Amino acid sequence: MLHGFTQTSDCWGPIVVDLSTDHELVLIDAPGHGGSRDVPADLDESARFSGEAGGRGTYLGYSMGGRTALHLALARPDLVERLILIGATAGLEDAQERADRRAADELLADRIEAIGVDEFVDEWLRQPLFAALDEQSAHRAERCTNCAEGLARSLRTCGTGTQRPLWSELHQLEMPVLVLAGASDTKFTDLGTRLCTSIGANSTFASIPSSGHSAHLENPTGTASIIRRWFERS
Repeated sequence: MLHGFTQTSDCWGPIVVDLSTDHELVLIDAPGHGGSRDVPADLDESARFSGEAGGRGTYLGYSMGGRTALHLALARPDLVERLILIGATAGLEDAQERADRRAADELLADRIEAIGVDEFVDEWLRQPLFAALDEQSAHRAERCTNCAEGLARSLRTCGTGTQRPLWSELHQLEMPVLVLAGASDTKFTDLGTRLCTSIGANSTFASIPSSGHSAHLENPTGTASIIRRWFERS
C-alpha cells in the first residue's frame, strides 16, 4: 500500500483494519516520508524501492502512491499481480504544463522549508481537495511527524511535473487493474476513466460514493467493499 504526499504508512485509517481481515498488508513509507524521510528518490527509484519492500503481490496506490505504483507496474510487471489506483494520473502530456507544475512545486517546496511541517500541513489540508476530511480521517498528527526537508525533496523529485507522462505506455499493462475515484472528485473521475481506456479490457473503473479525492479515508467501508468484490472477479 503506497500512500499520498504528506502522509505516512500510518495514514490509511479504517480501510487497513477492514482489508487486513483477509489479506496480508505491507504498508510502505514513501521516500521523503515517515521512516523513509531521509531516502532520496525520484519516481522510478521510488517504484524500485517499493517493489523491493513489497515483493510480488497486489499494489494499491493513492495519489502520489498511485503514480509510483504505475511506474512499478510498467517497470516490473513480474512483481505486480494486480494494481489498484485511487485518485491517480499517468502524468501531464503537455511540456509547458509540466514546466509550470515543476515551478509551482518548487515554490511549494520552498514554502515547506520556510514555514515548517506543522504550518504547511495545516495549509495543505485546507485545500478544497481535502475539505471532506474530518479531524480523524485527515491524520494531521501522523502527517506532522514528517520533516520539511523530506517533503520538499519529495515535491522536487516525485511531483507530477517531474513525472514522465505514461499514457502511451499503459497498453503494456496486462495485469488486472482497478481504478478508483471519489464520486465528487470530477477531475480524477475523468482521469480514471481515461486511464482505463488507455489500459484496455483488463482494467475496471469504479466510482466511490459519498467521497472526494481521499475516497479511501472519506468512505473506507465503501472503498474496501469495491476492492473486495473486484478481488473476487479478477
